[in-house]
Amino acid sequence: MPDALRNTFHNPFFLLLATFLLIPAAAPTAKEVCGGVDAPCKIADGQYYAVLPATPPGPRGYPLVVHLHGWSSSARAVMRKERFVEKVTSRGYALIAPYGEVQPSGRRDWSVADGQTRPRRDDVAFLKDVLDDAVTRMKIDRSRVLLTGFSRGGSMVWDVACQAPDAFTAYAPVGGGFWNPLPQSCKGPVRLFHTHGWVDATVPLEGRRLGNSGLIQGDIFDGLSILKRTNGCPRRASERLNKDNRWIRTWSSCAKDSELRLMLHPRGHVTPAGWTGMVLDWFEAFAVPERRAETR
Repeated sequence: MPDALRNTFHNPFFLLLATFLLIPAAAPTAKEVCGGVDAPCKIADGQYYAVLPATPPGPRGYPLVVHLHGWSSSARAVMRKERFVEKVTSRGYALIAPYGEVQPSGRRDWSVADGQTRPRRDDVAFLKDVLDDAVTRMKIDRSRVLLTGFSRGGSMVWDVACQAPDAFTAYAPVGGGFWNPLPQSCKGPVRLFHTHGWVDATVPLEGRRLGNSGLIQGDIFDGLSILKRTNGCPRRASERLNKDNRWIRTWSSCAKDSELRLMLHPRGHVTPAGWTGMVLDWFEAFAVPERRAETR
């Protein structure tokens, strides 16, 4: 080897450059907006966290999942669930986690329609404002927005679906439903996928009275009956499936652009394994991606 070439290979700068070029490119990661976990996006009545997928948006923007935390939890706790965040963003969805309002007890909660009369934030309006704000800050496809929530957050999802059915594309609550007094009717048909633990003792399927508080959790099946009437669904499920010890019923022969699905799993007050992928598969079956729509 000529001396000049040998000297080049032994040059420290060349070695550093060669080492850098040999390092594999890092895998794309989801991008935070509004400054990350220490700087949530702020609007007039509250705040929320948001994270975008590493992939670029489609022509109409990113599809979006908005997830509501449970009682006494927080939006930051949602964002700390790395596996959940990764499962959502890896499929090209943006993810938003709004904050419930701080209550006199110091705990965060949602203004679920549960008979309480003290002044509370109008969370149906707040969540619509969150979506409006997100659309101005980032490229979001408003035709593909899924509202999800766990426990008390799940109850809030039911309320939004009933009171403002057109606010979001579809709804997927877990472990939370209507509270008493149950609504007499809802404003319009919706697509809703409810998930519940068969042995849930925190929010039992048949509901329960919370001590001496005067608050009563509603019966999940009574809530479904209200939505079935609103959706114009048949009394019996049009699809029945038992899979992985999960009891699934779907009412799809309903009013146009509406559907109800119920999945009961054998555990308690938890989100079952595989829920995120299952719900996104369900959502994508009707919230058609742009690439499919453009081929029609």
